[in-house]
Amino acid sequence: MDPPDGIAGVFDRAADTYDAVGPPWARPIARRLVTELDVRPGERVLDVGCGRGAALAPLADAVGRTGHALGIDLAPRMVQLTARDLADLPQVDVRIGDARAPDLAPGSFDVVAACLVLFFLPDPAAALRAWADLLVPGGRIGVTTLGEKDPGWATVDRLFEPHLPPALVAARARGLRGPCASDSGMEQLYQDAGLMDVRTVRDQVSVDFHEPEEFVAFSWSHGQRSMWEAVPQDAHARLREEVLAEIGRQRDASGRVTFVQNVRHTFGVRP
Repeated sequence: MDPPDGIAGVFDRAADTYDAVGPPWARPIARRLVTELDVRPGERVLDVGCGRGAALAPLADAVGRTGHALGIDLAPRMVQLTARDLADLPQVDVRIGDARAPDLAPGSFDVVAACLVLFFLPDPAAALRAWADLLVPGGRIGVTTLGEKDPGWATVDRLFEPHLPPALVAARARGLRGPCASDSGMEQLYQDAGLMDVRTVRDQVSVDFHEPEEFVAFSWSHGQRSMWEAVPQDAHARLREEVLAEIGRQRDASGRVTFVQNVRHTFGVRP
């Protein structure tokens, strides 16, 4: 069945292990986003869907103590833990907030960042317009979405498909085939939101798993948890064995499995 409290609940339950089980994932992706945004000391930045602070921490470092870094997330446990982790930085504020339409004053930020968030939202175009409205004239926005998935990872994902409810299948299809699934689609969203100087930066992140069990633990700690939770309980054990077997088949001579994830960072400026 679908998680009763949606994607926010999924990430709330994943918060304690998010990006702390298995290979690094969100942190290297977020670092490139922050680097390309060229955040400067004293600026006011917003991290939409801040999670466990993968982007918020380097954003806070970039603005320094004369700036301000606000992170919002709809998952209360994410907010609680990230606020604890960054409590020593007075320029940081972490609070519960809805990425679809943040309740913040228009024109109040120099930079808006959103790492691995937009494709979870039901109306990406409306969300991007709302984020753009939060920028001052000349303010920058950077949004990270996922590019092509490693074929080996896609093979594992397909094992879930017979067990997923139609609503989750539709949501995944939206991310795979909608505007968030291509450079041109994302750039069109930016242009439709009235942003200028739109550009795309591509990157790749390699994730290495030393044991099949490590992949399973990793998948429970990230967005793929939504797929595990949607599988009927009586199918879990068999699916888990199928996933472990598939990962086992993909191991190289050293016993590792390496998945290469393509990543897309899209940037623009408010006129």
